[in-house]
Amino acid sequence: MDKLCRIRDLQRAVMRFEATFEAHYGISLNEGMTLCTLSKVERMCPGELGEALGLTPSNMSKVLRTAESKGLVAREMCCKDRRQIYYSITPQGGRLLGSLDCNALELPAPLREWIEAE
Repeated sequence: MDKLCRIRDLQRAVMRFEATFEAHYGISLNEGMTLCTLSKVERMCPGELGEALGLTPSNMSKVLRTAESKGLVAREMCCKDRRQIYYSITPQGGRLLGSLDCNALELPAPLREWIEAE
């Protein structure tokens, strides 16, 4: 039971951090993690991104659609299979990613304790 309560506290702390993150940077935590993931590769398909981030295909699609509308990611079709779509980070997305400083945001206590325990 104690572990379940700790998980609940962590989940609430992540939600509070995400609200602060979004208010400060204008993007969701999932959009930020998408930019971070794409910055490490040339391009990825939505399925690979979703798997890397632990998001369902539906959620990943929504995150990519929003990030694309903000000019943070670009979509391109595969030249061999026009059904396959790839996403890459744009220069604007790279600049935003470079400006992210999670240390500037206050971490809720349960997250801070969890990170320090690592």
